[in-house]
Parts: sequence; structure tokens; C-alpha cells
Amino acid sequence: MKIAILDDYQETVRTLPAFALLAGHDVTVWNDHVADPEVLAARLADTDALVLFRERTAVGADLLDRLPKLALISQISAVPHVDVDACTRLGIVVSSRLGGSMPSFSTAELTWGLVLAAARRIPQQMASLRAGGWQDGIGHLLLGRTLGIYGYGRIGRVLAGYGRAFGMSVQAWGRTASIEAARADGVDVCADRDALFATSDVLTLHLRLVPETVGIVTARELALMRPDALLVNTSRAGLIVPGALEAALDAGRPGSAAVDVYDDEPVAPGTVALVARDDVVCTPHVGFVTAEELDVHFRIIFEQVLAFAAGAPTNVVDPAVLTHARGLASRS
Repeated sequence: MKIAILDDYQETVRTLPAFALLAGHDVTVWNDHVADPEVLAARLADTDALVLFRERTAVGADLLDRLPKLALISQISAVPHVDVDACTRLGIVVSSRLGGSMPSFSTAELTWGLVLAAARRIPQQMASLRAGGWQDGIGHLLLGRTLGIYGYGRIGRVLAGYGRAFGMSVQAWGRTASIEAARADGVDVCADRDALFATSDVLTLHLRLVPETVGIVTARELALMRPDALLVNTSRAGLIVPGALEAALDAGRPGSAAVDVYDDEPVAPGTVALVARDDVVCTPHVGFVTAEELDVHFRIIFEQVLAFAAGAPTNVVDPAVLTHARGLASRS
């Protein structure tokens, strides 16, 4: 099969042990990011299987209609960036492992790294030292403070453990399932969402981005936060109303933020105001980007490719496509 892998920014995929699974296939890896459907159509004209690096590239009908040879899209996790209906119409199988029992420890660790970096102003201290200066500002202890977790799922549970290890009180809020899980783990549940925002010293978001959660954090909730509170978002930028966090920081509530996710990625220079702020610690969406987690992810993705090549696709998002799937119909 001719396989194309998009958006491998750091030329990582070929270094993973899982890449050996594609031995014998014709694999092209693209290291830049291209959003233009016309350019992508030219690049992918002869592609049988398209491997996506999470949600880095949107795959809509305008692109899919130009790829008559494409038979499979393989990735991991949710598919809001893929027009699944168009894929089904065209006979393109979308294979995506949508979940699992294990949390993303990479994301949990990065989240905690951001908490520490913001609380102790680590980036600012490093910048001052490199510039020939010395100490820059006063940090804060985590000990004795309150960690709030909005969305107590697999990652939230890990963060609760980190918080307790640092001597923090932990509280949570979310949907009914989140509340029940938190209570089962002995985590305090806030009276309501407003209480979570108003009483957390560190508040971290761990919600999936679905239509019901788009813009779920507004200026009103942010204004409830304490002047010395920290908001952390390593989930999805779309959870917060565009511009609301910048305005809230300008107003002094919360006092600081740490973010790993943005509305448009990769971020073009000068396009995101948060990146230039002294009261925000920013990282370039590296929550899941560790060698260990990437190997796990791509092993699943490549196994989906091999299953399709063998005529038995797995983790099919829309099984209706199997009645007329390209590359499979000829086998029946």
C-alpha cells in the first residue's frame, strides 16, 4: 500500500519502534503542516492509506472528493477534524481507536509541569538568568493550596494523585459521571461549577471538546477566580470562549495561566497574544508528545493499517462504509 503520514513536525515517526510494522509498504512522511486542500490533494493523489497525527490536519469533503484512490484514514482518538459522512459516501474507511482504559500519563505529567512552572515562574527565572540577570519575581507554594479539576476522568484522576503528593487539597466538578468518579475516589465535589472556579487556587481543565463543551468556560466563570489563582488548559482551546482568557487576565482574575493548546495550530508568530504574556506559560501542544506515548499511539494506528490491508479493518468509526468500502469490495 502507498501510505502517507502527515504533520510529523519533528521527524519522529520513523524513529519509533512501531514504524517497523510498515515494512514492505511504500511510506511517505510529510514533516510540514499544510492546510490548503489543493496542495494536500496533489501530495496525496496516489495515496491508499492516510495516517493522521491526531487532529493536526482537517480532512473535509473538499479534499476527500479529490482523492479517488484513498481507501483508508487511520488515526487514534476522536475525529472532529474528519468528515466521516463524506468518507462513508465515498467508500473511505476511517479507523480510529476512540478510547482506552489507560490515561495519557504524558498529558498528565505535562499538565503538572506547567503547574510547577507557573507557580514558581520557572520560564521567567530562566530568561532572567540567560539575560545576565538574577531572580525575577516571587513564586508560590503548592503545599496547602487547593487543586480544582474540571472533568474528573482518567487524566483528572492522575492529576488528583499528583496534587495530593504535593500536599494540596483536591476538589472536582463535571458531568454526573465525573462527580460520581470523584466521590468514589474520595475527592471533594464542589457544590456547583461556580464554586469550583471561585475556590480553586489551581484549576485545570480536562474535558473532551464536543459540541456541548465548546465555549463552556466564559468570561463569567473566569471572573469568579481568585486574583492569585492559576488556570491550566492542556485539553482543547475551544473549551474557552475566544478572547475570554486574555480579557480575564487583563482584569486580574485569574492571576496567571498555563496553556498547551490553541485555536489554530501550529501557532504562527505574532498571532496568539497569550504567547507573549509574562503571566502565561505557553507550550506548543506537547501534552501527548513523548517517545513512549507516540509509540503506543502509532502502534495502534499502524495495526489498523495492516488490518485493513488484510481485508479485516478494525476500529471502524462508521461501519456502514463496509458495504462499499474502496479496497475491500474487490475482495468480496
